[in-house]
Amino acid sequence: MLQHTECDEQLNRCEAALHKGDVAVAARNFRLFSQQLESHFALEEDKLFPALEKATGMLQGPTVVMRAEHAEIRNLRDEANAAMAAGQADQALAVLDTLNVLIQQHNIKEENILYPMCGGSIPDLEAVLGMGSTCCGACSCG
Repeated sequence: MLQHTECDEQLNRCEAALHKGDVAVAARNFRLFSQQLESHFALEEDKLFPALEKATGMLQGPTVVMRAEHAEIRNLRDEANAAMAAGQADQALAVLDTLNVLIQQHNIKEENILYPMCGGSIPDLEAVLGMGSTCCGACSCG
């Protein structure tokens, strides 16, 4: 999904800047990452998850897991942000490493399980998401 790729690239830029010791550039890239992440989570939590729950009747299914993982990702994001704000580049890098692993695992679940489930269960998915395609963005058809 394009949003996943954009977030990943921003996070990678942040890490690269921290490795070079450029905390200002890292912080700027991290702010952009955080904005993209929240935009993506809002799309899922406000539109996609409720639509899937309504379409399938599964209120204790995969969306519960995804929301819990979003909370974990937000916590790590906040921890990394605090480390950068305190000028602790090594601590920030350690947290970003954990954050990156968690995000990659989360994205695999979304792209291989959740999005195909949504594409097959939600009528008018493109309208629900406010997009112009019937593709959920998780496959190669769109």
